[in-house]
Amino acid sequence: MPLSEFPRVPGKHNDPKQLGYWKLGRILGEGTSGRVRIARHAKTGQMAAIKIIPKNLLTSRAEDLNLVGADTDRQEQSLRREVVLMKLIEHPNIMGLYDVWDLPNELFLVLEYVQGGELLEYLSNSLESGNKTIPLSQALSFFQQIVIAVSYCHRLNVSHRDLKLENILVDNDNNIKIADFGLASFQPNSIVRTACGSLHYCAPEVVTGYGNYNGPMADVWSCGIILYALLTCSLPFCAELEDDLKDEILNANVHFPDSIPPDAQDLISKMLTKDVQNRITMSDVQNHPFFLLQKPMILYRGISSLEQIAMPLKSADDIDPELLRSLRTLWREASEDEVKDSLTSLNMNWQKGAYHLL
Repeated sequence: MPLSEFPRVPGKHNDPKQLGYWKLGRILGEGTSGRVRIARHAKTGQMAAIKIIPKNLLTSRAEDLNLVGADTDRQEQSLRREVVLMKLIEHPNIMGLYDVWDLPNELFLVLEYVQGGELLEYLSNSLESGNKTIPLSQALSFFQQIVIAVSYCHRLNVSHRDLKLENILVDNDNNIKIADFGLASFQPNSIVRTACGSLHYCAPEVVTGYGNYNGPMADVWSCGIILYALLTCSLPFCAELEDDLKDEILNANVHFPDSIPPDAQDLISKMLTKDVQNRITMSDVQNHPFFLLQKPMILYRGISSLEQIAMPLKSADDIDPELLRSLRTLWREASEDEVKDSLTSLNMNWQKGAYHLL
């Protein structure tokens, strides 16, 4: 579906520094996919980070690959999926999406503003201050927040697939905010087809690139890498050459400094187990002795059971067209009629669950 099908919100489109009630300020950062500017709501004073994505970037990238049609469509679908998944997910440790604006030349994502920085920057600043590591209690608190947030995503059948220090933000009160769902996958059966993510954090089954893999279990591996980094301010697999790095990951031999407590070593070893069948689950991570050393800052369950939220609609006439388009972004292989049938069916299914959550 084209980006033009994103809902348009009326506002002052002729003012480059004004987006409806949002007053745009300085640029917070720039990357290959666009730029991010700080913004303040004129009426409420609420702060936001607005991600501005020029639509010509999609075409220009595709032209570089001589794949204008197919590649542009894939990138548009990826953007749509990121937006829909962020609307689906509402959690205190996940960056929130407030609004989406579709203008002729640019797409604007109005995101929660996190006054702080990346977790990578947090650890780097600690090293620059002369500390070899951050306090154990703080490292565990960060890890607990990450695990609880990722577990919440998994309950919604969402695998992040790009968990890394750069995609995790820390606010001024040391609250974690997971960001960047651009590579996330929605799979009710947990099985993912496409290998992606940052190599240092990729599980062996993702590195090999052979066949399907379990998205949530790949996230468990990435969280194990993050826990190691939190406790050592370094990565367990860090060869400079890509082939050497892949070999390190596939061998899955982790060296533990003496500074890492035995319980933490045990948990990391179980999270970085090469055999997916023997790797610890996210549920068991939360029952591990190291995880339970201190009470988590937030115990957030958030969603009811599928049986409680998957209520059928009375008829196809009651289906909201915008929400239907969002569902078709998640169920790309289903026809519009098939999705409508799922929404009016008496059977329990995730189409109805996602519809009501959206």
